[in-house]
Amino acid sequence: MKLLVIDGNSILNRAFYGIKLLTTKDGRYTNAIYGFITMFLKLKEDYAPDAVAVAFDVKAPTFRHKMYSGYKAKRKGMPEELAQQLPVLKDLLKALGIKTVEAAGWEADDFLGTFADKCEGEDHCFIATGDRDSLQLIKDNVNVVLASTKMGRPISTCYDKEKIIEEYGVEPHGLIEIKALMGDASDNVPGVAGVGEKTAKMLIQRFGTIDKLYEELESSDLKQNLKDKLTADKEMAFLSRTLCTVSAAVPVDTVFANYVPTAPDVLQVTGIMADLEMFKLLERLDLKAVSADIKAAETSSDQPPQKPLQFVEEQDPLAVLEALKKAKQAYFTTKYTAGEITDMFFAQHEKVTHIVGLNFGFAPFIEAFLENGAILKYTSDIKQLAGYCERCGFKLDGAAGDIMLTGYVLNPNAGDYEINRLAQEYAVTQPPVTTENSDALDTAVLPALFKTLSEKIEADGQTNLLNNIELPLAQVLAGMEYRGFAVDKKGIAAFGKLIEEKITGIEANVFEAVGYEFNLNSPKQLSEALFIKLGLTKKKKTKSGYCTNVDVLESLIDEHPVIEEILEYRTLAKLKQTYCDGLVKVIGDDGRIHSTFKQTETRTGRLSSTEPNLQNIPIRSELGRELRRFFHAKDGCLLVDADYSQIELRLLAHISND
Repeated sequence: MKLLVIDGNSILNRAFYGIKLLTTKDGRYTNAIYGFITMFLKLKEDYAPDAVAVAFDVKAPTFRHKMYSGYKAKRKGMPEELAQQLPVLKDLLKALGIKTVEAAGWEADDFLGTFADKCEGEDHCFIATGDRDSLQLIKDNVNVVLASTKMGRPISTCYDKEKIIEEYGVEPHGLIEIKALMGDASDNVPGVAGVGEKTAKMLIQRFGTIDKLYEELESSDLKQNLKDKLTADKEMAFLSRTLCTVSAAVPVDTVFANYVPTAPDVLQVTGIMADLEMFKLLERLDLKAVSADIKAAETSSDQPPQKPLQFVEEQDPLAVLEALKKAKQAYFTTKYTAGEITDMFFAQHEKVTHIVGLNFGFAPFIEAFLENGAILKYTSDIKQLAGYCERCGFKLDGAAGDIMLTGYVLNPNAGDYEINRLAQEYAVTQPPVTTENSDALDTAVLPALFKTLSEKIEADGQTNLLNNIELPLAQVLAGMEYRGFAVDKKGIAAFGKLIEEKITGIEANVFEAVGYEFNLNSPKQLSEALFIKLGLTKKKKTKSGYCTNVDVLESLIDEHPVIEEILEYRTLAKLKQTYCDGLVKVIGDDGRIHSTFKQTETRTGRLSSTEPNLQNIPIRSELGRELRRFFHAKDGCLLVDADYSQIELRLLAHISND
């Protein structure tokens, strides 16, 4: 059996310091939990353990403290930002069906040592920790995995006997002897004063143990100064060895089969992860996303289980239309393929109705339904729906709710406003449906989700913002995307040709100044030209030479006239490639550019423009401003580009120290 034993405090600590501080909307810290679970999933993937145990320290003196009062005396306490995450992680591990072990008087290391000691025969033990102290536990069927995070990603190195010998020059047990001599500053283990790691390694590689070292000390050819140090601190050396030796005597259940994870409590895991706002990580756990409050309904004897909604394939769309007219409202989701509606799902009382676009009467139904303002429409992504209506030649009417916009108004930092995720975030119960179809499940939860989020919008005083600004704006943007922007294609092409001529002229000037031709876009070749051929002041070194970024070039502007030429070359090259060549490629058959405006992209509430981005067309340079002349409004109309200065945001950031 393969057992994975995790040093809980060590891995949590590594995660905390390896990932920037993350918080929930209400300010609770989550980075250590996020990093721990991420590392745990990576360890599971890499080593496929049959059983898992997570060991934690207990805030109480251990036998080592009683033996030496200075043990870990210089350790700072756990930061509050980390301490508040520890009990939550333990609850989450329990909900995941993973056993944790801890006991007063023992450190997590000692649990690792005890499990490692019991690993015999066909069993294999992987010890995951961020602490090298555990390397002493390695044997034929015990590996130590040093785990940490780098740039927020889990990384690990697996050690076996051979790797220890290669790196330290001793067998794993020899690491204890080395620590006995050199001590351990992090644990305040004294060792022998004046003996560092290099000397300690040399002594143990030669003598094997401190017992042998002290037996042969007087007769050895070691320098007298070193002999004196070893003699003076002999007692400390033996004490330090005891302090650094991981115990294998913890009174803990060591039957590996008892640590096989049990089935996770899906409801509890989902509730904890949703509360921590770790929705992407929840998806990686591959658990069905349901609300935590279902558990109460299922376990209460007073409340009968909820009757599943029937999933119905409707063949007569016009019959659905009549029902919607009577109801005067519709909760629905829509599927698109290549911009065309292929399926629609409606939540109707005790059923979820599915209408397929191929059904007879679907096209008349779509138009009659979407332009009927008497039917209030609650869905997700009103803009896409309004854009479809624009293309079909009629107007969307009765748009009353967009769950995506509602989620965005409540939390512009989220970045993901899918129905399922919002249901998780706001703990909205997913009603059972007689299908596994994800669109049907999303549709089924819409009525309850709208109710919960609308109440929160009202409580936050954001009703006017949502209903009178964001919802109407979605349809305005749909119209803008459909109409597009008229551009002078020939004018842009001619402008690009003019810029290309300027670029060619600059290249000739640079080549003449340097004395040979080279690729101006190659950092390596440019580095050689500036710092080797011309001998300009070298700045930051890179793998391919010396750095040639804009900051470096601007710092060299007084050293040689060629620098201004290169900076101008880069500006023009970007202008031509990104804007002249790039814009021409996206002009439609109607002579217009149809950008996509994203309403839920930015944290500040601004719009963003993509494919192409029409918000970053240059304006600061004369040539950049020239490019804007090629965008036209038709006769009798005015093209307006409205923006606001960011000075208010900068003042607010300064005042609030954000």
